[in-house]
Amino acid sequence: MEKSNQTSPMVEFILLGLSAHPKLEKTFFVLILLMYLVVLLGNGVLILVTVLDSHLHTPMYFFLGNLSFLDICYTTSSVPLVLDGFLTRQMTISFSACAVQMFLSFAMAGTECVLLGMMAFDRYVAICKPLRYSVVMSRAAYVPMAAGSWTIGGAASVVHTTLTIQLPFCGDNVINHFTCEILAVLKLACADISINVISMGVTNVIFLGVPVLFISFSYMFIIATILRIPSAEGRKKAFSTCSAHLTVVVIFYGTLFFMYGKPKSKDPLGTDEQDLSDKLVPLFYGVVTPMLNPIIYSLRNKDVKAAVRNLVAQKQVSQ
Repeated sequence: MEKSNQTSPMVEFILLGLSAHPKLEKTFFVLILLMYLVVLLGNGVLILVTVLDSHLHTPMYFFLGNLSFLDICYTTSSVPLVLDGFLTRQMTISFSACAVQMFLSFAMAGTECVLLGMMAFDRYVAICKPLRYSVVMSRAAYVPMAAGSWTIGGAASVVHTTLTIQLPFCGDNVINHFTCEILAVLKLACADISINVISMGVTNVIFLGVPVLFISFSYMFIIATILRIPSAEGRKKAFSTCSAHLTVVVIFYGTLFFMYGKPKSKDPLGTDEQDLSDKLVPLFYGVVTPMLNPIIYSLRNKDVKAAVRNLVAQKQVSQ
């Protein structure tokens, strides 16, 4: 559809979702619903045990509780909209609701980027500076670190959401996506978006480049310290304390770089497949990653598994 030269206040958007692939909609509805329920259950249990078990009242589990809460917020900001789109022939969303959904998704993603960097610093101090850990990672330090992650992510989202909603939109109000993904919305603008592009580039450096470099250098020192531990058992124990975080980082940033760094297909015959891929990869990033986080931390962490068992045992005794 060609864009009209006339502009008018946008009232609502139409979300295409998988309307071009109707046979996939029911399958994906069931799949996404099941994964969303796992996200709520898994991350909800992690939050519960980190709050109720006094043994987990440490900086690492405080950050983990924040990560779990963030994952619940992130999926809840988009998944219900996606599920509704699978059941509705033509999914529409108001301009204001689109702006709110865009803000929440961007804020949660930005916060997670910063939070994973904070968690890497926590692991660096714990392994490389163990004697100073209680001083460096005191409550007066790790609470502002977590709060700062939320603040930075929210502030960046306010900037990008404000820049986007102030743009004039032409007659075409069809978003070729499941949700109000900011890049998909920018394609509908009929004005110069160079400021948006520049700000997105700066944001990518701040939220992708800087945390990845910080995490990489942290783990270089962590691995070097672990290799200097004389006993094999000591090395295994030290690595087990950060392996879950490292796995989550690889999945999170690996998906992000694949989503925004992969080259676009120039083959017209592959446009449909490319279009489907561009929709499904962010969906994977937004649902599968939050679903895997509690599973990874539960499988690789004896303290978490013990806390869950204690919680279940206490519930059985109370009954």
